[in-house]
Amino acid sequence: MAGQGHAIRNGIVAAALVALSASPSLAETIDIIDDHGGSSTSYAARWAQYRRDGVHVRIAGPCESECTMVIGHLNREHICVTPEGSFGFRLADLPRATATLWRSYPTDIKVWLSRNGGLTRQLIWMRAPEVYRFFRQCEVAPRYSSFSVVK
Repeated sequence: MAGQGHAIRNGIVAAALVALSASPSLAETIDIIDDHGGSSTSYAARWAQYRRDGVHVRIAGPCESECTMVIGHLNREHICVTPEGSFGFRLADLPRATATLWRSYPTDIKVWLSRNGGLTRQLIWMRAPEVYRFFRQCEVAPRYSSFSVVK
């Protein structure tokens, strides 16, 4: 009987490991390079799914309008910004969508926006180095040469 208990426990452990490895999004990092926004409903759903999956986001270029909703949907420790990354804030096309954008922003971002003129038709940019007051800078990945020297 003891052997059967070990076999069952080992089977459960193996099944759990397979389930964990089948979910690559647990450690996935998504790069945002040139995102000009779109439907606030679609973006809210995307960022909520990324949050549930534990996805990390690297802002490596412009993230405009509805793309900026990532700020309120993901934990800050899951967002990093490269020196080329930036957030572009503006009014949405519809008042209801603008309200959705505004509600998605944390208080410190709302304060920053208010101090910089608020949401208007013109983009307000948050770039380096100022963006690093709110978000961490992405770590630079080590670069390896494509050849090796053998002595």
